[in-house]
Amino acid sequence: MKKSLLVLIVVFVILGLIVGIGFLTSISKYNTMVQYDENITNAWSQVENQYQRRADLIPNIVNTVKGYAEFEQETLTQVIEARSKATSVNINAENLNEQTLSQFQQAQDGLSSALSRLLVVVEKYPDLKANQNFLELQAQLEGTENRIANERMKFNETTKTYNVYIRKFPARFFAGIFGFEQKPYFKAQEGAEKVPEVQF
Repeated sequence: MKKSLLVLIVVFVILGLIVGIGFLTSISKYNTMVQYDENITNAWSQVENQYQRRADLIPNIVNTVKGYAEFEQETLTQVIEARSKATSVNINAENLNEQTLSQFQQAQDGLSSALSRLLVVVEKYPDLKANQNFLELQAQLEGTENRIANERMKFNETTKTYNVYIRKFPARFFAGIFGFEQKPYFKAQEGAEKVPEVQF
């Protein structure tokens, strides 16, 4: 009888240890997933900050160009409309999925395209190209575009860390229980893989 009681106690102790270790593992996995998820939220806010910085520069650029390029109203209107569309697409980091990120990216790509057309138009106006205010705005815009690229890269790296973590075992098991799902990446603009044709 004493032997069977001792065996029963040992079994309960072992089961208690297994349950305790499992509980501690689940807490650890959950906390790590929360940390990685918050890293994505932070990285996303930095991406948005840089896109907002670009959007804030555009009215100054448009007003500067307006003074010199009176006959380019259509191009200026396209830039203003593209800016409006780009700033109207807002995504909460908690709602990041393929569809919402794609909508955001399309709106931002539309603005990038309109800005590119504007900068081509500027080539027709030597006085504008020499204007110190315009040159400073153009330099700020170029710097912002570089920051956007860097923040998008950081966002993708952070997303990769999170996605890899939640797909590995045993985190995959806990991710399913706690509702952690894969996050989307920024992708290259369609056609970016093609080498641009340069003509002289």
